[in-house]
Amino acid sequence: MNELQTVERIRRLVPGMARSGVVLGIGDDCAVFRPRGSREDLLFTTDMVIEDVHFRRDSHPARAVGWCTLARGLSDIAAMGGEPRFCLLSLALAPWTDRKWLNAFYRGFLDLARRAGTVLAGGDLARAKKVACDIVVCGAVPRGQGLRRGGARPGDAIYVSGELGASALGLEKRSGAAWKRHLRPEPRLELGRFLRTRLRATSAMDLSDGLSLDLRRLCLASGVAASLDGPLPSFPGVTLDQALHGGEDYELLFTVRPGTRVPEWHRGVPLTRIGTILRGTPGRVAYAGHSLPPLGWDHFRRR
Repeated sequence: MNELQTVERIRRLVPGMARSGVVLGIGDDCAVFRPRGSREDLLFTTDMVIEDVHFRRDSHPARAVGWCTLARGLSDIAAMGGEPRFCLLSLALAPWTDRKWLNAFYRGFLDLARRAGTVLAGGDLARAKKVACDIVVCGAVPRGQGLRRGGARPGDAIYVSGELGASALGLEKRSGAAWKRHLRPEPRLELGRFLRTRLRATSAMDLSDGLSLDLRRLCLASGVAASLDGPLPSFPGVTLDQALHGGEDYELLFTVRPGTRVPEWHRGVPLTRIGTILRGTPGRVAYAGHSLPPLGWDHFRRR
C-alpha cells in the first residue's frame, strides 16, 4: 500500500466524530476542533522528523534539524491560513547525541518559534537507537474560515508560491543557496493568512512531498482533475524532475476562483499561476498533454 491507501484504511477504522467538536479530521493539513460557543476554530497538526529518513547526522547540523522540525508543523498551519498559538515537542535522543547537539537543536527550534510567535508548551523526552522528533502545533482561524484541500472547483486557477525544487537540489549538492533552503525552509504563515483573508483561496495545502503528489492529493480531496499549463517557477539549477517531484519545499499550493487578481509577488515571495482545475477523473493531473505520475515522496512506496 502507498501512503494515501494507508491513510484511507486508517480513516475507515476510526469511528464517527459526532459531538466530539472535531469538524475536520483525517486527511487534511490540520485537524480542526471547534470549541462550543467559540468564535474561532483550533487547528492541530503533528509531524515526525527521523534520523536517516529526514536528516543525517553527518551532514545536517543540529540547529537545522531543530528549525526544520518546527517548520514542518508551522507549514501545515500556514496552509490552513492559521495563526500559530503553541507547540509540543517529543524528542527521542540516540546514544551518539551529547549536550552540544541538544543545545544546538533547541537553539534552532526556538529561533523559529520566536519568529513565528509560537510558544513551546511541553512535550516528552526518551532514548532510542536513532533520533526521532514528534512535533505538534496548535493554531487558530476565525470560525469556519480555515482553508482546506477540498474546496477547488473546475475553472479555478492553480498557483504556487516561491520556487520549486530547491530542497531536492540542495540535498543532492549539499552546498550553495539550495542547500541553505533545504536546511532552513520558511513556513509561509503570513502568506497563508493573505490567501484566506484577501484572495479568498478556494483550497490550499503545503508542498511537503512534491508538486506532482501533493496536487494529486488536493484534486482527490476536491473531486476534480487538473492541468499544469503554465511554466513552473523553478529554483535556479533544478531539473524538471526536481521541480515536479522534489519534496520539502514547504511552499503553498493554492487555487482561486476565475478572475481573481493575484499579485505577482507578496512580500518578496513570487506567486505563479501554473494551471487550471478541470472536471474529470478525481486526482488526475496532466502536464504537457500527458498524465503526470505522482512521483513525489511517499514513505510507503517500494524503492
